[in-house]
Amino acid sequence: VLAGLYNPGDGHIDPYSLTMALAAGARKYGAQLNYPVQVTNLNSRSDGTWEVETPLGIIQAKRIVNTAGFWARDIGKMIGLQHPLIPVHHQYVVTSTIPEVKALKTELPVIRDLEGSYYLRQERDGLLFGPYESEEKMKLQDSWVTNGVPPGFGKELFESDLDRIMEHIEAAMEMVPVLKKADIVNTIAGPITYSPDILPMVGPHQGVRNYWVAIGFGYGIIHAGGIGKYLSDWILEGEPLFDLIELDPNRYGKWTTTEYTAAKARESYGFNNIVGYPKEERFAGRPTERTSGLYDLLKSKCSMGFHAGWEQPHWFYKPGDETGYKPSFRRTNWFDPVGREYKQVMEKVGVIDLSPFGKFKVKGTDSVKLLDHLFANVVPKVGSTNISHMLTPRGKVYAELTVSQLYPREFMLVTGSGSELHDLRWIEDKVMRGGYKVEIENMTDEMGVLGVAGPYARQVLQKLTNEDLSDGSFKFLQSRHLKLSDITVTAIRISYTGELGWELYHRKEDSVALYSAIMEAGQKEGIDNFGTYALNALRLEKGFRAWGAEMNCDTNPLEAGLEYFVKINK
Repeated sequence: VLAGLYNPGDGHIDPYSLTMALAAGARKYGAQLNYPVQVTNLNSRSDGTWEVETPLGIIQAKRIVNTAGFWARDIGKMIGLQHPLIPVHHQYVVTSTIPEVKALKTELPVIRDLEGSYYLRQERDGLLFGPYESEEKMKLQDSWVTNGVPPGFGKELFESDLDRIMEHIEAAMEMVPVLKKADIVNTIAGPITYSPDILPMVGPHQGVRNYWVAIGFGYGIIHAGGIGKYLSDWILEGEPLFDLIELDPNRYGKWTTTEYTAAKARESYGFNNIVGYPKEERFAGRPTERTSGLYDLLKSKCSMGFHAGWEQPHWFYKPGDETGYKPSFRRTNWFDPVGREYKQVMEKVGVIDLSPFGKFKVKGTDSVKLLDHLFANVVPKVGSTNISHMLTPRGKVYAELTVSQLYPREFMLVTGSGSELHDLRWIEDKVMRGGYKVEIENMTDEMGVLGVAGPYARQVLQKLTNEDLSDGSFKFLQSRHLKLSDITVTAIRISYTGELGWELYHRKEDSVALYSAIMEAGQKEGIDNFGTYALNALRLEKGFRAWGAEMNCDTNPLEAGLEYFVKINK
């Protein structure tokens, strides 16, 4: 052992005792607990309230919070949701009394050996040892996903399998020699529920009114106190004290299939103690069914990144480049190619696939009234686009979108790929609460987007249309329907690169034809591809903020330098 990190606040607690203490506290403050009671069905009423059916009768509720652990998936199915959760077999062993441990005057700290992939702590006068097996050896309880949790299953355990964890036991014996002479007196194998990325899913769920979740706690009870506090704040005050975007249940969608969930849970469990790298990519379960119209054309030419189920080019290969994903804490194989793409956009013209953007159409009698309520900026006029922000009750930046009024009272809203359902939930909630007469259509999967940017962007696109793209005719933040090489697009003069550019919204099935026409038209100007790594470098240089990086629900617009987009007196 060369070194270790000591956390004086680390420790452990008995889950049963903690649960009983919290239950007693809840009763003290007026909560009514019914246990054990099986929920047999959930019915959503037109006013947003719920009927919870049980063998004891129907319970009326203003809202429901699914905290059902490994039953959470079954509860979700009652209302048509497929929560991406899967039970994992987690084993740990307990030893008999060890004289050296019994002789200690203070309790041992919890030991975590990342190379051996296990944790070790004192259990009375012995030790408790819990490993994380490799993804090849770990075991999923797949049958629960397809058939549900067996009736009556509660505190039961799975059959243990010491052979599966023997290499970790041997590694622990080398690190902690007293283990070699200790007897194993108990082996426990029980279910823990994993989401695809191990992180819990906490908060209101998109598409279902007044339905909240606190599920997928792959690390068990450790998150319970904090999540309970922040979730209660969220329900009562309209937002949690701190931004919880990493735990947003709406980071997953219909693309999160059972096969994907199982593959990612296996990967995440096996990778639990490995070294994490900057810009890390993990490849289990990829690609999903969610691919852009250009995926097949571009996949062999670039290094793809994963964005909310989509495959999107990070950077492109040239002859002589070291291809593939090479993680490192230093400059790695993408550094020079990304610099090359940056210069391409700054000096010539580049094309980027932006299809993963979240894209919504909002139209109806109250559409202007709704958007005026939703956003801190003014509502754009027909043919114009605004950069707009939705703010939380405490005035924090909930989301950043571009808002374009395409026709009278018909708008297109665009957000980042990872914010699609996060933002859509907020919008739908405001519509329901305000009774606005609007229609909302999520166009994300049906609509492709190409970005064309650089000093020659206008010159290239002008070859493909009879529309006047000159600066005097097509100004910054204007939108227009036009045809490029006989392909209908909605063109917005905007670019996250900060350079002259357009975003071209079109039918997904037209993506290849549109891309090919643009690349052919730009040969003289030296057109080429660029990816999201170069895009990020360009937007940083321009000073453009990114939601989730320079601003989020912990940041107000003034702190983020967004005062221009906040119209106090509108």
